[in-house]
Amino acid sequence: MSVRQLRVNERIRIAQVRVIGDDGAQLGIMAPADALRLARERNLDLVEVAPTTNPPVCRIMDFNKFRYDEARREREAKKKHHVAKLKEVKFKPRIETHDYQVKLGMLKRFLMRGDQAKVTMVYRGREMTHTELGRRVLDRLVEDLKGFSKVERTPVQEGRFLTMVFGPDRDKIKRIVKAEERAKKAQEKAAAQAAPSEAARPAGRPGAAPAG
Repeated sequence: MSVRQLRVNERIRIAQVRVIGDDGAQLGIMAPADALRLARERNLDLVEVAPTTNPPVCRIMDFNKFRYDEARREREAKKKHHVAKLKEVKFKPRIETHDYQVKLGMLKRFLMRGDQAKVTMVYRGREMTHTELGRRVLDRLVEDLKGFSKVERTPVQEGRFLTMVFGPDRDKIKRIVKAEERAKKAQEKAAAQAAPSEAARPAGRPGAAPAG
């Protein structure tokens, strides 16, 4: 049930409700008017949180704060929800090492954030007589991306285009993210432990000449 559908204070019009205090304590079953009086004594609201139980459950709380917290959680959930897209990166069969690394980095970013990655090998002119060069590049990509991706469509030749599709391997990506978070925390902890020792070093005597 959304926040907008919750019945609050005088809108709760039933015979009896089970009341939970703002501290989580069970206050028992009583008429809504009595429960509302308890809420008002605390400058809080009476909110029906479980309308389908018998009797319905109401909680004493700050409804404005509750509504604000719920809205914030919804916004954060929307930010975390990523709609997967199909991203395309084009390669040449005789691609230079630098260009390969740049495009490999693009593919990594797409896959790590949950997108699919379509790789298109483009043959021009006489390159069509050596399609194996393009396939070697794709084989190299499979090897370089295997740590966090899976092949969702094997190479397909369509005229002068050779295409394949990679998808994110979510289990592997989760392990990578967790490992990065652990490493970051370890670095922060090490930095925090080093800071006091730096501060504890004795300062040089005023006016003392530097050694050496």
